[in-house]
Amino acid sequence: CFAGDSQIREAAQRAWRTAKSVGDSDDLPAPSIMYSIPLLPLMSHADSSIRSAAAKANAYAMGQHASSTQKNLQKLCANYIDSYVIESSSSHKTSSMPSLPTALPSKKPVALAPKKKPISTGLPKKKTAKKDALSMAGLGRPKTGGKKKSAPKKINPALLQPKQERTFDMNLLESQFKTSTKASEGEKDTEEKIKVRGSMLSAISAITEKSLKVTIDTVTLKLVTSFLMAYGLADCNEGVRGQARNCLRDMVATFGSSDDAIAFLLPGIEGVLNSGSADTKNLANLSTERIPKDSQSSDRRKQGAVVALGSVALHLKGVENEGKIDTTIDMLISALTTPSESVQASVADCLAKLMKKGKTQERVEEILKGLIRDCLNGQSTSQRRGAAYGISAAVKGSGIASLKKFEVVKKLEEASSSGAASNKEGALFAMELLSARLGLLFEPYVIVLLPSLLKSFSDSSDHVRKAASSTASSIMSKLSAHGVKLVMPAVLTAFNDPAWRTKQASIHMLGSMSHCAPKQLASALPKVVPKLTEAFADTHPKVKSSAEEALDEISKVIKNPEISSISSTLLKALTDPSEGTIRALEALIETEFLHAIDAPSLALIVPILHRGLRDRVATTKRYGALIAGNICTMINDPKDFVPYLPTLIPDLKTAILDPIPDVRSTSAKALGSLARGLGEESLPDLRSWLIEKLRESSVTSAERSGAAQGLTEILIAGGGTIVEDVMRSEILPLHSHPEAGTREGVLWILTFLPSSLGQSFTPLIDVSLPALIGGLSDESEPVRDVAMRAGRVLIRSHGKAHVDKILPSLEHGLTDEDYRIRIASLTLLGDLLSMIGGTSVVKGDGETQDDIRKAEKAQAQIALALGAETRKRVLSRLYLSRSDTTAAVRQSAVQVWKTVVSVTARSLRDILQVLVGQIIDALASGHPERTQVAGRCLGDVVNKLGDSVLPEIIPVLRNALYDGDEHTRRGVCVGLSEVISCSTREQILRFIEIIVKVVQNALCDEDEGVRSMAASCFQSLHNVVGNRALDEIVPSLLVALEYSGDAESERARALNGLTGILSIRSRELLPYIIPRLIKNPITTNHARALCGIAEVTGSTLHFHFQTIIPAIISNLADLRNEEDIEREEAIRACAKAVCHSIEEIGVNWLISEISSKCGSDKPEIRCESCWMFQTLMEERKGKSDFYEQIPIILREFIYRFNDENKLVLKANHAAFGALSKNVPAEELVKHIDFVRNLISSVVSDARRRKGGVGDGEFLMPGFNMPKGLEPLLPIYQRGILYGTPSIREVSASGLGELISFTANKFLAGQLIIKMTGPLLRIVGDRNPSEVKIAILRTLGLVLVKGGPALRAFVPQFQTTFVKALADPSRQVRIEAIGALAHLMPLSTRVDPLLKELVASSLGKSSDGGGVAAVQTATLEALAVVLKNGGRKAKLPDSIPSTLEASKELIKHQDEGVREGAAKVMGAACELLGAEIATEVIENEILNASASGSGEMRHGRACACQRVMTTMGSKIPGSLSDSVTDLVISFIKDDKPLVKEAACVALGAVVGSASDPASRLRPVESLILSILKNTQEQMEVHRSIASGLCLAVYLSTGVENKLELLGKELIDGCLKMAMSGSQRIQYSFNDLLYLTLKVDEGDQGLENYLGIASFDSSKSMKSLYTKVLSRMKEVKIDA
Repeated sequence: CFAGDSQIREAAQRAWRTAKSVGDSDDLPAPSIMYSIPLLPLMSHADSSIRSAAAKANAYAMGQHASSTQKNLQKLCANYIDSYVIESSSSHKTSSMPSLPTALPSKKPVALAPKKKPISTGLPKKKTAKKDALSMAGLGRPKTGGKKKSAPKKINPALLQPKQERTFDMNLLESQFKTSTKASEGEKDTEEKIKVRGSMLSAISAITEKSLKVTIDTVTLKLVTSFLMAYGLADCNEGVRGQARNCLRDMVATFGSSDDAIAFLLPGIEGVLNSGSADTKNLANLSTERIPKDSQSSDRRKQGAVVALGSVALHLKGVENEGKIDTTIDMLISALTTPSESVQASVADCLAKLMKKGKTQERVEEILKGLIRDCLNGQSTSQRRGAAYGISAAVKGSGIASLKKFEVVKKLEEASSSGAASNKEGALFAMELLSARLGLLFEPYVIVLLPSLLKSFSDSSDHVRKAASSTASSIMSKLSAHGVKLVMPAVLTAFNDPAWRTKQASIHMLGSMSHCAPKQLASALPKVVPKLTEAFADTHPKVKSSAEEALDEISKVIKNPEISSISSTLLKALTDPSEGTIRALEALIETEFLHAIDAPSLALIVPILHRGLRDRVATTKRYGALIAGNICTMINDPKDFVPYLPTLIPDLKTAILDPIPDVRSTSAKALGSLARGLGEESLPDLRSWLIEKLRESSVTSAERSGAAQGLTEILIAGGGTIVEDVMRSEILPLHSHPEAGTREGVLWILTFLPSSLGQSFTPLIDVSLPALIGGLSDESEPVRDVAMRAGRVLIRSHGKAHVDKILPSLEHGLTDEDYRIRIASLTLLGDLLSMIGGTSVVKGDGETQDDIRKAEKAQAQIALALGAETRKRVLSRLYLSRSDTTAAVRQSAVQVWKTVVSVTARSLRDILQVLVGQIIDALASGHPERTQVAGRCLGDVVNKLGDSVLPEIIPVLRNALYDGDEHTRRGVCVGLSEVISCSTREQILRFIEIIVKVVQNALCDEDEGVRSMAASCFQSLHNVVGNRALDEIVPSLLVALEYSGDAESERARALNGLTGILSIRSRELLPYIIPRLIKNPITTNHARALCGIAEVTGSTLHFHFQTIIPAIISNLADLRNEEDIEREEAIRACAKAVCHSIEEIGVNWLISEISSKCGSDKPEIRCESCWMFQTLMEERKGKSDFYEQIPIILREFIYRFNDENKLVLKANHAAFGALSKNVPAEELVKHIDFVRNLISSVVSDARRRKGGVGDGEFLMPGFNMPKGLEPLLPIYQRGILYGTPSIREVSASGLGELISFTANKFLAGQLIIKMTGPLLRIVGDRNPSEVKIAILRTLGLVLVKGGPALRAFVPQFQTTFVKALADPSRQVRIEAIGALAHLMPLSTRVDPLLKELVASSLGKSSDGGGVAAVQTATLEALAVVLKNGGRKAKLPDSIPSTLEASKELIKHQDEGVREGAAKVMGAACELLGAEIATEVIENEILNASASGSGEMRHGRACACQRVMTTMGSKIPGSLSDSVTDLVISFIKDDKPLVKEAACVALGAVVGSASDPASRLRPVESLILSILKNTQEQMEVHRSIASGLCLAVYLSTGVENKLELLGKELIDGCLKMAMSGSQRIQYSFNDLLYLTLKVDEGDQGLENYLGIASFDSSKSMKSLYTKVLSRMKEVKIDA
C-alpha cells in the first residue's frame, strides 16, 4: 500500500480495503498491532523499493497504534545496535578529523596544528576563556584512506521465514536480530550490516512524514535523539552516518518544537558540541556497550550536532534568541568547510531554513559575500564546495531575488569565464548547487551562464572540466520542457562552431541531457542524438570520442530491456552507419518486444531509421520503413514519437517516391500506420503534400504511384467518412484537370483504393466511374494505362457484387466519342463478362471447339447473371462496336463477342429487334461517328441476313426520313447509303422508285447535313445503278429551277438537290448546266443558282471561268444603266460566291480573266473589273493563295490611277484599298520597287503622250482625289519603318515622288501628318546614307507641300535636320541644308537654332577632314537660316553672334569652312545693314594684313564676293573702288584658290556697282587675257564664267546684257563655250544663256547676230540651237 509505483499502490490499497471490508475512504484501515513482526524483515530486503515501502508502512502503523510507537522505535534502535560495528584502531590510523572551530572564522585563517598526520583545511582556531555549547562545535578531519570492502556475507535463510503464511516461530524470528553484545576489536563491517543499519534509520526517519500522522511523546523523542547522537552520528559508514544526521535533523525539526523538547535538546546538543560524547541516560534499555568513544567518533558527533543545532534553532522564538540564532548560523557556515559532502548538504538544508530567522536577513549580503569569496578563492576543494552549498542555501532561504540583488550570477559568470582554475571550479560548484536547490527558479539564469559553462568544458584543468560535467548534469536534471527549449539553441550553436573544443563542450552538454527528467528527456533527445551522430563525421578524434561517450551516457538511461540488449548494435550503427545500419535494422526486426519503447530508445532508433531510409539499397529502405510504421504500436505514449516526425516524414516521403515498388508499398503502409497511431493531426501537411505530388507534372509515374498509395493509406487511417469526403471534394474533381500528371494521380488513387477499402468502396463506385472512364480516353498514354489498371482492379474487387453499378458506365463508354474510351470500355466489359461467365477473353480467332464450348458456357452464365433483357442490350451494344470506325475498337469488340457468343447468326437473330432499335437510335443521334457506325452495322446485318430484311428496312427508313427531325434524316441517309452499298443491283432495282424518291427528297432537304449525307447516298446509288440515277433526278430539278412566281420554296429545294449532286459529280454536270445559267442576260434565278453551284464546285468551276467571268462583268456593266437592283444584287452575290469558293488552283485563272477586262475601252467594264478585284481581295482575305499574283493586280491598279473616268478612279481606289486592308503590309512591301517603277512608267507615258505636260508639273489623277494616297500609304510606311536599307530608300524616295505628283489641297490635313511621322521616326536610326538622303529629300518635299499643317512638327524637323548636318555623308548634309531652307517659313523661334548652329560651327576640335566638313555644313546651314529666316530673330545678339563667328572662321585653314563663313558674313551683313557691312569691308577685307597667308587671302576674297553680292549696291563708291583694286590684286595672286575666288568676287563687284559697264571696262582686258591664256587652269576659267554670270545676274538695272559684256568679251566666252572642256563649256553655256535671255525668247540672239561676225554668228546659232534653247534654267549661287 506504500509502494513507489502508483499503480501498485492503488491496487494494493483497494485490496487492503476489500480485505478489511471497508469502503473507499481517505485513510487506510489500521493493521494488526503485531504489524512489526512481518515488517521488520522487509525493512532489510534486498530491493530498496521494498525497504522504503516497509518503512512507511511501519510508520503508518505506529500512527494508527500510538501505544506501540515507543516500543517499536526502541526495537528499531536495538536492531541497529545489533548490526553496529566499532572500527578497529587500524581502520583509521591513516586519517584523522579536524576539530570544529569554537568561534566564527577570523579574517585571516590560521591552520590547525596537525595531529599525527594532519590535513590542513584552512579553518581558523580561536581560544576563549569560557566556552559555551554553541561555540564548542568542531569539525573532524577528512578521511584520506580508502575504505576497505568487506567480504560479502550470505543472507541468513531465516530472514525469509516471515514470508511463510501464518507460521511464525517467535523465538527463531527474534533470535535472528540478536547479536553478540561485544564486538571483537577487529570486527569488520559488512554490506549486510550497513543495509540493516540504513533500513532501521529509514524506518525511524519515516515517522517524520506528516502524511503518516505519527506522534511521539518527549520520552520517546529523548530516546530516539539520544540513540542517534550516541550511535548514528558516530557510525563508521559515511552513508549510514549521513542517514542518521538527516534523521536527527528531521526528528528535531518535526517533534522538537515544544518547550520540553527544546529544554532537553539544546543542552544535550551543546554538550555534544563541547565534549563530543553522547548522553546515555535517556537510552532506556538500549545497550551502551557499543557506543564509540574515540576522538574520531567525537568529531563525527560534533558534525552531526551542528546540523541538529540548526534544526533546534528553527524552533527558537523571541528577541532573546536572535543572538543564539545568529551564532548558530555562523556555526553552520563554518561547518560547511567540513570535507564531507553529506555533511555540507545537511548543513545547507538547515541553513536554508534559518535564513529568515532572527536578524539573518540583515546579514544576507555579508553572508553571501563571504560565501562567494570562499567559493571562488577557497584553498581546498572541500572549502569551495562547502561555500557553494552555502550560497545555494542562502539564496534558497532568503529568496530568488537575492541572486539579482547581490549580483551573485554576475560574479559567478565572471569567475567562470576568466581567472584561475580554482575560481572556475568554485563558480561551477555554485552553479551546480544553485540549480539543484532552486530547480525551476534557477532556469532563467541558466541561459546567462550557459556560454561560460560551455567554455569550461574545454578548460585545460581536469578539475574544471569535471566540475563542468557535474554542473551540466545537475542543470539538465532540473530543467523544465521550456528550459530545454531555451538551452537547446545555444548548445546547438556551439556545436556548429568550427573550434573543436567548443564543439566538444557542446557534445558534453548534449550528453548531459540524459540527466533530464523523463518528459524533458523525451523532448530533448530528438535534437540531441542527431547532433551526436553528426559529430562522428568530425575530423577531430576528441570530438568523436566525446560523441561516443555522450551516446553511451544516453544509452545508459534506456529502460526498455529489449533495446538495452541490442544497444551495442545500435550504437555501432550510429558510429559506423555504412556497416552497422543494416545489422541494426535486422536486429530490430528480429527482436520480439515485450515492453514499451521509451524516449531514450527512440532517440537511438530513429537516427538509424533515418539512415536506413536514405540508403541506396532497397532492402535497407524497406526495413527502415517497416520499423518506422510499426514503432507506433510499441510505445506507451505516441506523443513521444511526434518530435521525430520532422526527421522521419521527409525520409518516408522520399521512400514513397522510390522507383522500387516494394519500397513504395512499405513506405505507404508505414505512413498509414503513423497516421493511425498518432492521428492525422500530427501529420498536418502530409495529406496536402501527397495530393500536391499527385498534381505535379514534374514527377514520374512511379513517384505518382507511390504518392497515391501513401494517400490511400492515410485516408483509410482517417476512417470511411474522411475517405468519402476527400475523394468527393478533393481527389475526384481533379480528373478533368488540364495537367496529364494530375489526372494520372487521380487514377492511381482509384487503383489502390478499391482493393484496400473492400466493400467500403461501394458508395464511391458511382462517382469514381466517370473519372475512370474519362481516363481511358486521355490523350496521355500513361494516364490511359493507369486508368485501365484501375478499371481492372475495380472489376476484380467489385465486379460481381456490383455489376448493376459498373455495367451501365461500360455500356455508355461503348458509344463515347473518344475511341480510346470505347477500346477501354470493351476491354473492361470483356473482363467483366468473362469473370461472370467463368472464362477468359479470347486472344486468337476463337474458332476452336474449345473456344466455342467456353463461349456456350459463358453465354449461359451471363444470361443467368444479367437477365435476358440486359443480356440482349449488352450484346447489341457489343455488336454495334464491331462496326466501329476505329480498327482497334472493331478488333477488341470481335474478341469480346467471340468470348461470350458461340454462334453469331443465331445470337444475331435473337437480339435483332433490340439491335435494330439501337441502330435507329444511333442513326437519329445526330453524332456523325455514331451515325456512320450504325449505318455500317445496318449494312453488316443486311449482308448476314440477306434479302429477308430489305422489305422491312427500306420502308422503315423512308418513314423515318419523312417524319423524323434533321438528325434522324441524316441518319436515314447514312443507313440507306450502307444498305444500297451492301445490296446488289437487282435488289436495288426492285425498290428503285421508292429509293429514288427518298434520295431526291433528301437531296432537296432544307438541312445542309441531310443534303450532304444524301449526296453520299446518291453516289452509292449511282455506283450501283449507273447513269439511271442522274436520269431519274437531274431533269426534274432543272425544271424546278425555272419555276416563277411564288414557287420560291420549290426553286430553293431544287437548287439544294442540284448542288448536292454537283458536290460529287460536278465534272459531268457543269458543262451541261453552266451554259444554261449564264445565258445573257443572267436572270435573278440563274444568278442565285450559279451562286449555289459555285459554293459546291470550287474544285472544278475554274475550267469555265472564260465564260462565267466575262458574263458576270458584262452583265454588271450593263446594269449600271438599268434600275434592276434585285438582279444586280444576285449577280454580285454570285460573283462573291465564285471568288470565295474557288480552290487555290483556280485563283490564277480568275485573276487572269479579271485582268484581261481591266484594259477594256468601256469605262463600265474597267469599273466592274476593279470591283471584281476588290471582291476577290475581300473574299479571300484569310488566304494567301493569290499573293503570287499581286504584281499583276498592282499593275492593273497603278495603270488605272491615270484613267480619265472618275468612276473608274473611284472603283480603282476602293479596290486598291481592299488590297492594302486585306493583304499584310509586309507582303506588299516586297513589291515596293515594282510599284515605284510602275508609277514612274505611268508618269513618263503621261508626260510624253500627245497633250502631255512634258517636263512641267504632272498631277496623277488617281492621287488627286479625296484620300487618293491612302491605299498606298501603308505600303510605303511599312517599307520606311521596317524594311531593309534598300527597301527604306526606295520607300522614302517613292513617297517623295507620290507627294510630287499630288496637289497641295489633297495632301492637307491628316494625310500629310501620316506621311511625316514615320519619316521623322526612322531618319534618326542607323541607316545608310542613301536612306537618309531619300528621307531628307522627301521631308523637304513634305515641308513644301504641307505648309502650315506641319507647324506642330517644326521642333522635330529642326532637331532632325541639325543632327543630319553632322552626318559623315556630304550629300546627307546638303539635303539637310536644303530642308532647313524649306523649314524656315514655318519656324517662329529662330534664335535657339542660330545659337546652336553658331556653337556647332565654332567647335574647337582637331582640324580633321571630318570635323571641317561638319563645320562647313553647319556654316552653310547657318547662311541658309539667316537668308530665309534671319529676320525672325528677336534677340539682339543673335545676328551679331553669327557675324562674329564668320569673322573668326574666315581665317580657317579649311577651304570649305572659309567659303561657308563668307556666306554667313554676307547674309549677316545683309540683315545688319550698310553701316555694319561697310565696317566689315574696311576691317576684315581691306585693312587685313597684306602679308597674310594664301588661306587668309582666299577667305578675304570669298568674303568680298558674299558681302558685295548682298550689300554691294549700298557701299560708297570710293570703298567700292578699293575693293575692286583688292580683287584685281587677288586675281593676279599666285595661289590658284585665291585667283578663283577673286574671279567670282570680281563679278559680284561689277554686278553690284551702280554702273556695271563702267566698272567692267577697266578689267575687261584682264579677263580676256585670262580667257586667251590656254595654260591657265580650268577652274580659273570656270571661275571667270561664274563671276560674269553673277555680274549679269546682279545687274538688274541693265536691260541689254550684250552691252554690259560687250562684243569682244562675248566672243571670247563663245569661243570658250565651243572649244573648252566639257565642264568649262557648261559654265560658259550658263553665261551665254543669261546674257542672251534665252528664257525670254530669240531677241537676244538676234541682237547678237546683228553685231557679230559671220563666224561668230554661225557658232552662236549652232550653240543656241543645240544647247541653249534646250536649257531649262540657270541657278546662280548668290
